[in-house]
Amino acid sequence: MERQTAAMRELSRRAFPEPDVVADDVTASMEQARLERRRQAASTEAAALRRARAERAARKGQATDGVIGSVARASPLGRTA
Repeated sequence: MERQTAAMRELSRRAFPEPDVVADDVTASMEQARLERRRQAASTEAAALRRARAERAARKGQATDGVIGSVARASPLGRTA
């Protein structure tokens, strides 16, 4: 029985060899992918911040225009006789 077990284990090792060490290329490619995802995330975040700042500036501009326009309409100095 032990001889059969040993023979089966040997056949299994031959059929399904296990790598001794993980290749450095695998680790490097994982690091490269991780670095690329970080770059994309940083780029997306920067674009979102620029868009939010532009929208905020546009809203402030509209609010300021609205205040100036309403003051000019309400002021008696805005009309000439």
